[in-house]
Amino acid sequence: MKDKRTEFVEKLSAQMVEWDNQIERLKEKAESATSEAKFEYSKTIAALRGKRDQAAEKLQGIAMASDDDWEDMKDGAEQIWDEVKGLFKDTFKKI
Repeated sequence: MKDKRTEFVEKLSAQMVEWDNQIERLKEKAESATSEAKFEYSKTIAALRGKRDQAAEKLQGIAMASDDDWEDMKDGAEQIWDEVKGLFKDTFKKI
């Protein structure tokens, strides 16, 4: 049976893959957009990548943390995860 940390890391890893796929979709949409829209897409993609990278760092920290420390790190990771989810949600509402 998996422990809670392993389940948490696997869940967040799967979410990271989904975010990478969504960023790729945005890049594809940007290809066929007007110049002005391409600029907006590139700003959005950069912001999403930045937040995604922050989330990846948190995930790596949790994966490498001791059994006692990872629980403390979990709240910070969930906060960043919520921020990234919100950013993706807002982005796809606009498109």
